[in-house]
Amino acid sequence: MSGFAGFALRRAMGAVITLLVISVIIYVVFYATPGNVAQITCGPRCSPEQVHQVAQQLKLDDPLYLRYWHFLEGILVGQDYSTGTSVAHCSAPCLGQSYQSDQQVTQIILAKLPVSLSLVVGAMVLWLLMGVGTGVLSAWRRGRFSERALTGLTLAGVSTPVFVIGLVLMIVICGQLELLPFPEYVSFTDDPEQWAWSLLLPWFTLALNEAAYFARLTRASMLETLAEDHIRTFRAYGVGERSLVGRHALRGALAPIIALNANDFGSAVGGAVLIETLFGLPGIGQELVHAVNVVDLPVVVGMVLVIGFFVVLANAVADVLYAVADRRVVLT
Repeated sequence: MSGFAGFALRRAMGAVITLLVISVIIYVVFYATPGNVAQITCGPRCSPEQVHQVAQQLKLDDPLYLRYWHFLEGILVGQDYSTGTSVAHCSAPCLGQSYQSDQQVTQIILAKLPVSLSLVVGAMVLWLLMGVGTGVLSAWRRGRFSERALTGLTLAGVSTPVFVIGLVLMIVICGQLELLPFPEYVSFTDDPEQWAWSLLLPWFTLALNEAAYFARLTRASMLETLAEDHIRTFRAYGVGERSLVGRHALRGALAPIIALNANDFGSAVGGAVLIETLFGLPGIGQELVHAVNVVDLPVVVGMVLVIGFFVVLANAVADVLYAVADRRVVLT
């Protein structure tokens, strides 16, 4: 097995172990807390019969480790649930059943996930283009007026709350200039063009805030790389500034950019609650807030697990991309 393949396999195994540890922590936090777990899971409006049914489904008489094993077994191979009059099968990966809507948690997540992924992937493309481009230009034009202006804009972007950016964009673009209608989410399968138009403002709202962080990080990494000995050697041999910045310095500054992007992408899948609420996007974040408000514990647990999965997956992919950018990582 080659060095790179072994490195990728180790990262994949590490990601699986991390996910297993996360699932244990989440299960213990939510299902081993003091109090009536069946009542909390079912909700405050459940009758005693419903609470008893939930207790049977959760097998609360079993030891905690055995209950966790049944939970993990449901994720891996599926699980059967008693509805009182019949038995319903939940196919793997089974994350439980909502006691508010009687839907399987997996189905709820699959219905909401495309919206959140559409928001985050589109915004990620924009924040990388704007943030990295601004950071490279700022480092290249160091000490000039354009560099100070770009630095001021990034500081303004970092300090401005994301909901303020969204409100200003809607007021100016949709209200005053009337360049776009007020966003109303349309599914990609229904109308791809309207889908893109409906997400344009949410993309820019999320991207403008994130791009400011990427611009500052890229500028700092570029300046550090440009001060290294090998860059000075290239410059002494007559290599042009554009080639130094684009081919050599930027590649050396990729590591922190990749790491930050992985963390932001994974977190934004479930963390863009303000964006989804502001623009009425029926995504993971908005559904998670609703589940917390109605104390729908299986939905909360399932969605937290999915968000954790995307964070771990994004960081594992980032490690592999980092190794592609710098082959020395494979040897460590």
